[in-house]
Amino acid sequence: MTLDKFEEATEIVKKVALRTKLMYSDYLTEQTGNKIYLKPENMQFTGAYKVRGAFYKISTLTKEERKRGLITASAGNHAQGVAFAAKHYGVKAIIVMPTTTPLIKVNRTKSYGAEVILYGNVYDDACKYAMELAEAEGYTFIHPFDDEVVATGQGTIAMEIFKDLPTVDIILVPIGGGGLAAGVSTLAKQLNPNIKVIGVEPAGANCMQESIKQDRIVTLDKAQTIADGTAVKTPGEHIFPYIKENVDEIITVEDEELIVSFLDILENHKMVVENSGLLTVAALNHLNCEGKKIVSVLSGGNMDIITVSSVVQHGLIERERIFTFTVRLPDKPGELLNVAKVLADLQGNVIKLEHNQFVSINRNEAVELTITLEAFGHEHKCRIIKGLMDAGYEINLVTPKI
Repeated sequence: MTLDKFEEATEIVKKVALRTKLMYSDYLTEQTGNKIYLKPENMQFTGAYKVRGAFYKISTLTKEERKRGLITASAGNHAQGVAFAAKHYGVKAIIVMPTTTPLIKVNRTKSYGAEVILYGNVYDDACKYAMELAEAEGYTFIHPFDDEVVATGQGTIAMEIFKDLPTVDIILVPIGGGGLAAGVSTLAKQLNPNIKVIGVEPAGANCMQESIKQDRIVTLDKAQTIADGTAVKTPGEHIFPYIKENVDEIITVEDEELIVSFLDILENHKMVVENSGLLTVAALNHLNCEGKKIVSVLSGGNMDIITVSSVVQHGLIERERIFTFTVRLPDKPGELLNVAKVLADLQGNVIKLEHNQFVSINRNEAVELTITLEAFGHEHKCRIIKGLMDAGYEINLVTPKI
């Protein structure tokens, strides 16, 4: 991957990719003590950065290679990139996707005219099957990450970052198979050898981190994470040397961190970013530095509504803005009203209330209330609990059922 090729890719990718300008985050800057800029690749026409590498790769193929038909495997974002590029060139595209792929990614891939085959539980299963089909049918296989040309296309992100922020100190980039990190880090080091590039993986699918540790390609037993776009068991072999040379560090984050990061970005920046794209936001809390200019690459935003709803609810629970408790009351008129008054005075907003009058034959505590409340956060939650206890109620916190 040379500077000439990155410059060539930048010009070609301009035909289809939006130039996603950096967004300064006041909220994340205040939270971290560093100057945080977001690279919103979730705003791409296809909802993710993958269109860059896919389009550049397909532009370099011969007419005969394109005419044979294109095939790839993807958890969703590369699928849309290949399908979009194939439609641009008027050629057939077959996409093998894991059966766990969110419906929105499947439908959008089909909307570009591609044929979709659902196979396997994770990307690695789908990729193996796609390569078998390519061999059997003569299709041209477009690897989603283990391809220097594809990685060069992804690296155009770094070119845009440097144009917007030439004095950037650190770039945080998600890692699944490694194509994005390879491209971005290689170009970044060519433009400024002193820049620090940090890769971020989900803790449940840290194949690149393990490979770096053992200095060889490592295949995980499983890839278990809500970050489906980076749920990869085996990193790219061809791009591995670029990662070793140009990525300074790899951080892993837990799924719970992604959930609260989703809430932060949604509330403070009004953007939907998928879990894989939030890896770099969650990683900000792992950095041991202050006053640095940091760019977090938000790699994509393709989430179905059901997943969005679930992540929001779990995020509110993680931030203690929703909590559930039980309390026992005497079985006599007015007791429920007394509890309601305490909650109202403390500004607790009742989301759900269950009134069970048959938990005990002891009339003094025969009624059990299960209440789910909305609070402003941890401190407000503590004030509500203290207020109820001061009023003489014994509170038992339970896991919210939403």
